[in-house]
Order: sequence, then C-alpha cells, then structure tokens
Amino acid sequence: MFKNNITLKDQALFEKYICSYPYKTSGLTFTSLFMWRHLNEFKYEIIHDFLCISGINHLNMNYKEFFVLPPLSIKEYNTHKLSLAIDEIKNRFEEIGHPFNIKLLPKHMIETFKKANPNLNFTPDAANFDYVYLAEDLIGLKGRKLHSKKNHFNYFMRNTPHKYVSLTDQLIEDCLRLNTRLLESKDYTSLEAHLIDLEQMAVYEALKNRKALGAYGGAILINDQVEAFTLGAKLDEETMVVHIEKANTKFRGLYQAINQQFCNHSCIDVTYVNREEDMGLPNLKKAKESYRPIKMIEKYDGTFNK
Repeated sequence: MFKNNITLKDQALFEKYICSYPYKTSGLTFTSLFMWRHLNEFKYEIIHDFLCISGINHLNMNYKEFFVLPPLSIKEYNTHKLSLAIDEIKNRFEEIGHPFNIKLLPKHMIETFKKANPNLNFTPDAANFDYVYLAEDLIGLKGRKLHSKKNHFNYFMRNTPHKYVSLTDQLIEDCLRLNTRLLESKDYTSLEAHLIDLEQMAVYEALKNRKALGAYGGAILINDQVEAFTLGAKLDEETMVVHIEKANTKFRGLYQAINQQFCNHSCIDVTYVNREEDMGLPNLKKAKESYRPIKMIEKYDGTFNK
C-alpha cells in the first residue's frame, strides 16, 4: 500500500521515531520490522509527519489481510495531524478495496487515537499480546511457580555436556541448519511451506545483521554442534525483546537452558524480558504462560464501522 521498502539504511530514520515515544511493544522495533519485512511485505511512507508502515498478514489461509501499524510520531502526538494521517491512510485502503485496519496498537495509545478520530473502534487482539517477565526470574528460576523449569534446567546442566557461546558469523550457517532440521520432521501445506521459507529468511537476516541491528545472540553447542540458539534486542533501557529462540527438543531441558543462559549473559542490565506473543497457538501459549509473566502488553485492532 505504501511505496518504500525497509532496508538497513532506514534504521536511523525508524529509530528517530521508535525511540522517542514509549510504544512498549515488541513489534514496534526496528529489529522486528526489518527481520519480518519480507513475510509481512512491510512498506513505509511519511504522512503528515508520521512514519506509516503498511503490511499484509498471510497467516489466514483463505485471504490476505492488509493492515497498517500505528502511525509513529516523534515525541508527543499531535491529534490534529494524526487525524489527517488516518484520513489519508483510510483513502489508501479504499483505493485497494480493503477495509481500514490498524494492528498492534498498544492499549495506552487508544485514547490518543480516539481523540484523533472518534469513529474508530478498538478490539483486543489477544493472540498478539506480549508476554513480559522479570529478568531476575528468568535468570534465577526461583520459587514454586518456576520449580518445574528449574528441574528441567538442572537436569540439562548436570547430564548434558555443552557450551554456551555468543553468536559469531561462523555459527550462522549452523544455526540455520538446526532450524532446518527442526522443520524437516513435519509435513506442511504449500502455504505453510512458503511461510516457513520466509521465516528462514527472517532468521537469517536477523542473524547476519545482528551487529548493525544492535542485537544480542547466543547458542548452546553439544558435541560441537549448535543445538539451540537465540537472538534478542533492547526495546528500551529496561526491556530486552527475545525475537528468536530455537532448540532441539530431543535434549531435555535445552529450551530452559538457552532461555536462562541468554538472560544470564545478556539481560543482567535490564529489568524486563519481553518474549513476544503466542500468535494464538495453544502450545506456544502454554509455554509462555508457564514462565509466569509479570504483565502482558495488550495490543488492539482499530477499525471503522462498516
């Protein structure tokens, strides 16, 4: 819907907007937007001084859902200009024959958007709520609520010779091979296979460009082979977002280990760890809830009455 592709050269422009206002959500970071730009076909334009980003949701197998992310402002929002931007974006939707749809709007921004256009309706998008944890909880795994996690972690540490290392350029191909191995044991539809190829591209882009993105990564080697890896980037001074986490489930406790080790090495200077959303997937929801989040970052869809 918009015309400009997102490239690494746009990082300074995007962070000028992203870092000047407390959006607090994992999806509104340059790392996330950059790595998922192919899957979601992200494009952007500056409209009435707002950074506006359009995308296409391919996760529904029956149709493509066109959307925009919340227009991003430098510092405080000017509701008059925001109203003009919303009107312009609404016209763009009408031109392509799709209904206006804002996704990933943080709950604390709803009132600002209502002031800009009272005709907007907002509905919670629970599948995209971010799970946020205390970093010290993920490092220490203390207390009854994390007892089972600590048991799996201790089992792995005692029984599986391994080495935790920071990600290097030399490990990228090994990480991608692990990701491929984890996928090969399952059967997929043609659409799912296409999305998986795009996910592989996203993982590769994030790993390859981790230094430019200011991201942190780690891997666990077993018998000198990568069996788990992860990548995160700071949302702000107090929050780390975990964008990627992969592990071979054949090793009991490996998921708990890569989580704990990454936090122990890379999250000691933050208060919170944002582990993103569950996408409405029951198993992922169960896994994220099992770590007992301290809070959820609620996100909403914004639409107009039909």
